[in-house]
Amino acid sequence: MARVLTGIQSSGRPHLGNILGAIIPAIMLSKDVQNEAFFFIADLHSFITIKDPKQLIENTKATAAAWLAFGLDTQKNTFYRQSKIPEVCELTWYLNCITPFPMLANAHSFKDKSEKLADVNAGLFIYPVLMASDIIGYNADFVPVGKDQKQHLEMTRDIAISFNHMYGNTFVVPEPIIDERVMTIPGTDGQKMSKSYGNTIDIFLPDKKLRKVIMSIVTDSTRIEAPKNPDADNVFSIYKVLASETKISEMHSKYLAGNYGYGDAKQELFELILRRFQNEREAFNYYISNQQELEKRLQEGEEKARVVIREVLLRVREKLKF
Repeated sequence: MARVLTGIQSSGRPHLGNILGAIIPAIMLSKDVQNEAFFFIADLHSFITIKDPKQLIENTKATAAAWLAFGLDTQKNTFYRQSKIPEVCELTWYLNCITPFPMLANAHSFKDKSEKLADVNAGLFIYPVLMASDIIGYNADFVPVGKDQKQHLEMTRDIAISFNHMYGNTFVVPEPIIDERVMTIPGTDGQKMSKSYGNTIDIFLPDKKLRKVIMSIVTDSTRIEAPKNPDADNVFSIYKVLASETKISEMHSKYLAGNYGYGDAKQELFELILRRFQNEREAFNYYISNQQELEKRLQEGEEKARVVIREVLLRVREKLKF
């Protein structure tokens, strides 16, 4: 059985891009009987940018509730909070001490902000090493990653291979799973949907708040009676990643025919989200309202995860004579 591992940061509540690009594909992998999944909430990574403890806790709860709402089987798989496994931090220190400075300085997570070093903390700089610990600390065979994380996974492999070369076979060297079919989900402003851009759609919001977000999607000023180009419109771009082929074709024709406003399209998108995610929205609200159940699921996963990383850490300590 192959062990598949992935994490998602709790730097905000999960949005539509996270759900379509990470959560649903990962849960589909976990349903394969040949796979054993380790999924974790990367709240230590999130602390790099989120310094408010209350906000971080709320984000973590929302992230956990979203995974459970979309049907993650926590009996078959292992679901846990990164911060509840302190062994990962000890392992990170050992790996820090064998990781060359130039490797970290070349990481895009650092380079993207290196022009303004006052905004860079040590946590951001060693982010790839903590990521490596998250992966090789649990004997992961495969790691689903987006294209933006491919470099970091290569660094994980390099760190594992280097340690194995220096101290003997210790770590499983993971392989990436990169699904080229995963599309970029557009945000409300047409850019890639991202918390950092402030253009996300939180499908778990109450109806009125969700509708307000949908109605804020940026469109041009074409008059309602005039034909419109659906392929240049943000509303249609989001609609077509959710709707059936028939519904996409119908909306496409409405745009070209005219007498169909962007407000009409936004209302259809809003109603589609309510229909498509009705069960998940209800389940999310259940877990948010039942914190004891949420905590129970996480703690059970954390006990399972702790057993695995302690065995790996014992091997590391033995190799290093600590």
